Amino acid sequence: MESPYKGKTGMRRLINAFGYSVEGIKAAYLNEDAFRQEVWMAVILIPLALYLGHDAVGKALMIASVLLVIVVELLNSAIEATVDRISLENHQLAKRAKDIGSAAVLLALVNLAVCWGLLIFA
Repeated sequence: MESPYKGKTGMRRLINAFGYSVEGIKAAYLNEDAFRQEVWMAVILIPLALYLGHDAVGKALMIASVLLVIVVELLNSAIEATVDRISLENHQLAKRAKDIGSAAVLLALVNLAVCWGLLIFA
């Protein structure tokens, strides 16, 4: 069954999409410890990037690497919620899906560390 909201177009679709996005961010913040930690990390690191970045490109890369962690965490949280909605029983495929999502977050964090390290110390 398709969503009744799929037929919306134009400004109404944009307004609805924005509202859904805000609700998703609220839900992640309220229900996901890792997301809250990464938001607070961003609150510290984004102003720091503006201060420490040598030029506009460096600042942009530092900020983008922080935002990438948040985006990947949101996707990981969505995967985990979907898997849990389907079943709470231990299953090899459920574990694999959650582990792969977690690995994506780890790689985004490694990317952040590498970008910041190269831009600050190079």
